[in-house]
Parts: sequence; structure tokens; C-alpha cells
Amino acid sequence: MAEVVQEAQREFWQPPSPVASDDAPRQEIVPTMAEACPRCGTEFLLGSRFCHTCGGRRPEAMSATAVADAAVIAGLWQQAVTRVDALAKNLGSIGFPKWVRNLEFHRIKDGLGLSTLSLVAFFLGLGCLAGALFVGLESAKTLVDWQAIQFYRVEWLLGATASFVAGILLKKPSGN
Repeated sequence: MAEVVQEAQREFWQPPSPVASDDAPRQEIVPTMAEACPRCGTEFLLGSRFCHTCGGRRPEAMSATAVADAAVIAGLWQQAVTRVDALAKNLGSIGFPKWVRNLEFHRIKDGLGLSTLSLVAFFLGLGCLAGALFVGLESAKTLVDWQAIQFYRVEWLLGATASFVAGILLKKPSGN
């Protein structure tokens, strides 16, 4: 086996493409070329100018006008972000009514005397009840549709029941 390798032709071990030199122009992969063929959707091979499946020519990914349009859109986006940021800062100076403070999570938690997990389970149960109500608003055209709606409503109500039971089990014992 070692004799075969020693007798191998020199061309076999040389790289398939010539080394870049001054007399041989080197082809570089242009990053602005498309990655997939627009005709068949096949990805182009690395450095190829034609599709290996359908033979279609590899188009450029973006033209000069598309790059200019993208720069304009980026500028408009930056202006919009700046305006929204200024609007958010102005909203911070607007005074909210005093009753809005009662909607803060820790005030509700202290007012009801629940732990954090118990209050989260309570809100989850309320969400499941709302889901059961909204499922009931569906209109049924056949008996099978009506039965499916009732089945979904039962599932939402079971979720609410499980959540309320979890809230009761997670409640802190009273200090009596």
C-alpha cells in the first residue's frame, strides 16, 4: 500500500485550482449575489454563477437602487424611533388619576391578603373564566358544532377550577 502512494502522480496531490499569482486572475465570491435560484429555488453552490439544477444565471441580490432605497427606509425608521421615544418621555410627565395606583400588583396582593403565587393563580383562573365566556359567544350551525363549543367551554371551566384550587392551596395561612 505504501508503494502505491509513493508512485502517485504529482498532479494528484496538488490543489485543483492554481495558486493565485499575478498572471492568473483570482475569482472572488461577490457577497451581493443571490443565495437561491429564483427559477427553481435551489441554493447556489459556493462561488457558482449558474444554478446546478436548472442552469439559470445567478442574479445579484440587491441592485444599487435597492441599496439606496434601503438606506432611505433606514433613515425613516430612525426618525420614527426618535419620535416614539420623545412621545414616551412626554407620556411620563402626564399625571394619571389616583385610582390607577390601586391597579398595581403589590397593592392588589396586599389588599386581598394573598401570596404572589396565589394571586397569579387567581388571575389565571379569571382568564380561564373569560375564555369560557368568549368560547360561548361562538355560533353553532349544527349539533356537532354546538357539542364542540360546549366541550371547549367545559375545558376552560376545568382550567379555571384547577387554577382557583391551586390559588387556595398556595394561600398563606392566616395569623389567627
